[in-house]
Amino acid sequence: MPSVAFLGLGAIGRPMAARLAHAPGVTLTVWNRSADKARTFGREHGARVAVTPAEAAAAAEVVITCFPVSADVESLLEGTDGLLAGMKQATTLVDCTSGDPTTSRRIAARLAERGIGFLDAPVSGGTSGAEQGTLTVMVGGEPALLDRVRPALEPFARKIVHCGAVGAGDALKAVNNALLAVHLWSTAEGLAALTKAGVSPAVALDVINASSGRSNASMNLFPDRVLTRAFPRTFRLALLDKDVGIAAGVAREQKVPTPLLQLTADLFRVAHNALGDEVDHVEAVKVVEQWAGREIA
Repeated sequence: MPSVAFLGLGAIGRPMAARLAHAPGVTLTVWNRSADKARTFGREHGARVAVTPAEAAAAAEVVITCFPVSADVESLLEGTDGLLAGMKQATTLVDCTSGDPTTSRRIAARLAERGIGFLDAPVSGGTSGAEQGTLTVMVGGEPALLDRVRPALEPFARKIVHCGAVGAGDALKAVNNALLAVHLWSTAEGLAALTKAGVSPAVALDVINASSGRSNASMNLFPDRVLTRAFPRTFRLALLDKDVGIAAGVAREQKVPTPLLQLTADLFRVAHNALGDEVDHVEAVKVVEQWAGREIA
């Protein structure tokens, strides 16, 4: 098991790092932009706490980053306290951020100048998947690099998939989340219309989930969160807005006409602007409810 540095102890990064901290044979160093979070994590899980990204990287053969956007990772590279000041030649940076392919390719090129490997490796499965070690990891980069760092990913992953060259993991994760957004919005529109037509949304979901229109949104998110009005904070709408925008950008870059994805990106930007940065992604249905003048419950 390689020595690992984990940078970014947010909602999903913290349980991922915790899985590593308790995996046999792992020597873990952590760093977080909020130092208090890192110190608390170190006390709770027995990890070494670094003061700077450079210090964290100096102790590791594999550096894992997990931040909201690729620009956060890129900002940590340079300077006397940056990752490049600490990472040794032949170290591998594994970026588990749900990032954008263009920035990931730029980071990879910068690291390659120093003989450092890079994999974009966004994850799917949410905080519960991170806690249980059942995440899916979508990896872009050299297969040999993935083979080398796989032991550092396995404590928090059930499925690790090599997707292609650098940026491929980011692109696939963005499209996956764009499909989530499509399902959320379309299900909200359909249920709002049915509710106004006098059909109970619970009855509608019972039928839909036994028929061809079902999705994860209809089978899990709407029964557990919308009908109950629970809306637990598991994944911020702001991040889903970002991911759908990345997916739409990938399609434009590849010159593939994707009117539905482009429209979905616009709708989630509207929802994000209307509801703010901190709401859960499922709360986007509230915008549909406002437009319809009827709550889905």
